[in-house]
Amino acid sequence: MPKISIVICTYNRSKYLPEALLSLYNQTVSKNFFEVIVVNNNSSDNTISVCETFISTHADASFFLLNEPEQGASFARNTGAKIAKSPLLCFMDDDAIAYPNYLQNILEFFKKYSDADGLGGRIIPRYIPSEPKWMSHFVSSLVGNFHYSESVAIFSANKYPLESNMIVRKVDFDTVNGFNTLLPGVKGTLRIGGEGKDFFLKLKAIGKTIYYSPNVIVEHIVETKKLDAEYLYRVASGIGRGERVRTKAIHKWAFNKKILEYCFKLGASIVLAAGYLLQGHPAKMKPIIQFRIDALKGLLNH
Repeated sequence: MPKISIVICTYNRSKYLPEALLSLYNQTVSKNFFEVIVVNNNSSDNTISVCETFISTHADASFFLLNEPEQGASFARNTGAKIAKSPLLCFMDDDAIAYPNYLQNILEFFKKYSDADGLGGRIIPRYIPSEPKWMSHFVSSLVGNFHYSESVAIFSANKYPLESNMIVRKVDFDTVNGFNTLLPGVKGTLRIGGEGKDFFLKLKAIGKTIYYSPNVIVEHIVETKKLDAEYLYRVASGIGRGERVRTKAIHKWAFNKKILEYCFKLGASIVLAAGYLLQGHPAKMKPIIQFRIDALKGLLNH
């Protein structure tokens, strides 16, 4: 039985999928230690043929292809997790590239930290061709940039791993019934995000311990030509929509508190933008404020 199962849900990313799969094939650990489950989520490009070709030409490793007709990353991840044979589940994006020691570091981590129920790692954007001049630390989370701590740490109460690089024990995944399909992620042109946040907060609510390791690293491909206002709106408003669904399911007051929190963050973004102006970086101003406006719009369902 493999020690870790990597689940990759994919939707129209045949251009980048081979590099993601190859980064897992070329891991430093034995190929007997892991399996890779690719879940095609209604792709309209040549994703299926790309996967089938890769699997047939890398037959010495355990790569599998499934299809999930219900649109949304939460559906696809749950489908992949159902057939996983390992005690550890790892979820990675179809446009992420794992460092060569990625799986080795994960396995060694869970061996060393026996109290760990979940784990998140570092995500480094790989901007193509280069980082936009308007990008800032406060906006880069929209394209997956994530680095919680310089050393191993337990996530604080309201912090959690990002979806591109998260690991959990399968028994705990099953205990909380996987990802909430009311938070499907991308569904056509609509995004209802926050599925990772919801998942890890559910684990924490039952007393599970979630760690961060800066040595568990993937790169996340970011084509800067796609970072237009429409794309950034979909991502930011999707965060707000997800919080609307999540908090309303808790209590009306939880939703109202989230509105107040988002209003406060909008005010804070104006202060941060002013700081960038004083530092001589005016291009970074608008995206910070727009991020918070778009997230608030999503929260309010506009």
